[in-house]
Amino acid sequence: MNAQTTDTVLMVRPAHFGSNPETSASNPFQHGAGIDAAAVGALAREEFDAAVDVLRDAGVRVIVVDDTPEPPRPDAVFPNNWFSTHADGRAVLYPMLSQARRRERRPETLERVAAENGLSLRILDSWLVRAHENKGQYLEGTGSLVLDRVNKIAYACRSPRTHDAAFDAFCARLGHAGVLFDATDAQGAPYYHTNVMMCVGTDAAVVCMESVAEHDRQRVRESFKKSSHTLIEITRDQVLAFVGNMLELRSTRGAPRIAMSTTAHDALTPDQLATLESKGLRTVHAPIPTIERVGGGSLRCMIAELFLPAT
Repeated sequence: MNAQTTDTVLMVRPAHFGSNPETSASNPFQHGAGIDAAAVGALAREEFDAAVDVLRDAGVRVIVVDDTPEPPRPDAVFPNNWFSTHADGRAVLYPMLSQARRRERRPETLERVAAENGLSLRILDSWLVRAHENKGQYLEGTGSLVLDRVNKIAYACRSPRTHDAAFDAFCARLGHAGVLFDATDAQGAPYYHTNVMMCVGTDAAVVCMESVAEHDRQRVRESFKKSSHTLIEITRDQVLAFVGNMLELRSTRGAPRIAMSTTAHDALTPDQLATLESKGLRTVHAPIPTIERVGGGSLRCMIAELFLPAT
């Protein structure tokens, strides 16, 4: 049986963190810093290091890879968008909208991480990139995809970075049922990634249901009802505070954790926190305001889960 959570993750320490003009049009969470690039980069690295410490203190095994100075990769701190790993030893590479972000795809890094950490990488699968990227069809990893690994269901909201054809191809290749839907912010713009408005864990799903289009809402609800997930509904205002951008993990001793930024943690209501705690989830949070403001992503985006089996 597939596990929903892992105790081992990969994170990339940024070398040239900054605002990416190629992604800002579809990501309203992303803002110019108002301070010089060197200062932004230094702050981002400080926040990154502190977040790694928080996760390690919570018992999660964190493998850190240093980004290389050249070529510049302003979004390298968000590795979950270019690859995902799976219990069959497969690593999937993904088609990405931004030319600058495509430089982040470094399969040799995955191979080295697997070899150095006793993980079996049996299949390095780049068919999605080959088949869809040149057609302008994108699917940005576990940003676009929110996976229920136990029930083999893939959730995705359409956006300039998440296209039907690439999503359908992923579901067919990995044997997942697909739940594709529309979800928009208060201005009617689609959320750039599904994982800013949805998190699926073992027993609970955190979802901004009010943002899901009326014609899709019942279908999304029914999917979670069928999989017996407790639904924790959040608001569009909470999405702006990155409440949807959380991730369930477990410690190396098997204790459940749910990771998020301090911004997200502080925006949760007491009832929402109580529901998470009732599922045995200990909240783990780190302050990453520079990364959130300039990069437009939060802690979940910084974490690439490693589900590869041991050698």
